[in-house]
Amino acid sequence: MKDNEEIFLCAICNVESGTCNEDCKFCTQSVRYKADIQRYKLKSIEQIIEEAKKARENGAVGFCLVTAGLGLTDKKTKFIAQAAKAINKENLGLRLIACNGTATVEQLKELKAAGISNYNHNLETSKEFYPTICTTHSWDERYQTCLNVKEAGLKLVCGGIFGMGETQEDRISMIKAIASLDPMNVPLNFFHPNEALPIVENTITREEAFDLITLSRELIPNAHKIMVAGGRELMFGDEQYEIFNRGANAFVIGDYLTTAGKTPKDDVEALEALGFKIAKNFHVMPDEK
Repeated sequence: MKDNEEIFLCAICNVESGTCNEDCKFCTQSVRYKADIQRYKLKSIEQIIEEAKKARENGAVGFCLVTAGLGLTDKKTKFIAQAAKAINKENLGLRLIACNGTATVEQLKELKAAGISNYNHNLETSKEFYPTICTTHSWDERYQTCLNVKEAGLKLVCGGIFGMGETQEDRISMIKAIASLDPMNVPLNFFHPNEALPIVENTITREEAFDLITLSRELIPNAHKIMVAGGRELMFGDEQYEIFNRGANAFVIGDYLTTAGKTPKDDVEALEALGFKIAKNFHVMPDEK
């Protein structure tokens, strides 16, 4: 890491879980695979606010509202907008991110008006490999949503997953496609196997994973954050904080969507013991002033 560079912490709120009808082979949220996870419809606004408060107390500067399913519906758009307004009324100092699948420019503008700053929509893998992991919607739909995010005036968060059986060429292709979108933040996920899923193992080594973080930083130099998200603990084990010496400057604290993470307290204490500086606030981008 560069001298004085800060580590940014982000927390996830799984607003709606395990209700997705898509067939993404990497995802336990699909109803098709009957994974042993919690499944529920929309959480209450009150519960979401409590999770936001806890995330801020734990050091998070970003808070991501995630829903299962292909994409935004009118009902879901209104609910996420309502949740965003309620959180912002608390003046917690959190930057709000929405991650709700495919979305139209109009839906995204509604979220922006409600106080959502960033929208996260991942490409997941290369255009070439995508049909082998998902058949119910196309990679092009994902890419178009990312374009819609930018047109709506939201900051784009766009990343993917490594270790699903793709080739190195696929990985480079995905990173270059992400770079073509010029995202603000890039979340990198590493496949977390589950016995219910068609993909049975993570197919990359730890050193390959480190190299992919470095490569992402090199190929997407304008990204404000290269974030390591799902699969961190399983992929990197006792070397997980080495990611910050390989190009990452952000990660997700607490639990993920359907898998448990380390406690935020443990992460923060470990980072401070290693001498890393943790960001206390999100940074306003030049064009947001």
